[in-house]
Amino acid sequence: MLVAALVFSAIPVASAGAVPASQADRALDNALERLVEGEGGPPGAIAMIHRGRRTVAHTAGVGVIRPARVWRPGDHMRVASVAKAFSGAVTLSLVGSGDLELDDTIGESLPGQPAAWSQITLRQLLGHTSGLPDFSLTQEFARDFTADLMRRFTPQELLGYVAGAPLAFTPGSRYEYSNTDNIVAALMAEAATGRSYDRLLRERVYRPLGMRNTSLPLGSRLPRPFAHGYGPDPPGPLEDISEVFSASGAWASGGIVSTPADLTRFVRGYVGGRLFGESVRRAQRRMRPGNSEPRGPGINRAGLALFRYRTRCGVVFGHTGNTPGYTQFIGASGDGSRSATVAINQQISAQSGEPAAFARLRRAFAAAVCAALATRR
Repeated sequence: MLVAALVFSAIPVASAGAVPASQADRALDNALERLVEGEGGPPGAIAMIHRGRRTVAHTAGVGVIRPARVWRPGDHMRVASVAKAFSGAVTLSLVGSGDLELDDTIGESLPGQPAAWSQITLRQLLGHTSGLPDFSLTQEFARDFTADLMRRFTPQELLGYVAGAPLAFTPGSRYEYSNTDNIVAALMAEAATGRSYDRLLRERVYRPLGMRNTSLPLGSRLPRPFAHGYGPDPPGPLEDISEVFSASGAWASGGIVSTPADLTRFVRGYVGGRLFGESVRRAQRRMRPGNSEPRGPGINRAGLALFRYRTRCGVVFGHTGNTPGYTQFIGASGDGSRSATVAINQQISAQSGEPAAFARLRRAFAAAVCAALATRR
């Protein structure tokens, strides 16, 4: 199986990481190769490791099966629930500028939503403590989505699947991951500014961080070039499912398309504090028990549109995501100077795919963190 490393800048940098960089890089290459070659593994994987001014892309397998080619840093892909960090970036930047407050409620911002939602705050939405049921888990959404994979859903239609359902728990009382949270948070951002969420992403996230290859499509088509996403088609081979469904069914909770290179820029800027000030960052990093979906490396704790991952090599902050065809992990050191971005072109999680493959995937996540936090060669 092909394993490659592409160096983007050859300037070494020292850090207080846990292991020497050369050792950590070899361990990451081995972890990616074992992930791809093992039972139930994806066709390919890429890990972007940023250390100071040095960025390296490690790849295993292929980004496209036929004709076979390696996964490249500029290949587009679906980022899945990593998109929740983008809705966090937009809303928290608005908190930083005074356009929103973390204690703003749905009732104040979006008076047309169900009365039971009225006292839920932006803080609770971003921390997945709102109690809003997850629209994507309803039978009605599954029925409508599978009946027409190209259907263009509106955000309000997505909320409609749970508008009549009771809250899952008293808001603020516990953590429970819900895709509904980020749909509502993005609508609150629109209401506060009078601008579309797509425009806010461009103005508040892409432009400040120098991201030129990230977008929020509503249809099924991916920008070229792209790493193809695959799904099992028993008993036959993997099926290319890159462009078989509309992204509108995820919108702010998972519809963003980006590249490994752009995600590296994003996680460094988002975690490193380039989009909002220190007071907002402190509020964001007040952690509570909670795993990202899928579970990230090490011990997971949940903040506001951000997770803390405590590994044997140190701590990073970031997010994970999975959707048909793709699984993602992004993480950065607290100051954003070091980061790891891992992507595979198959959905693998605790609920999807081979359990052994998911265990290998989490080991690859952890190896990427160790590589990002490693010392000088």
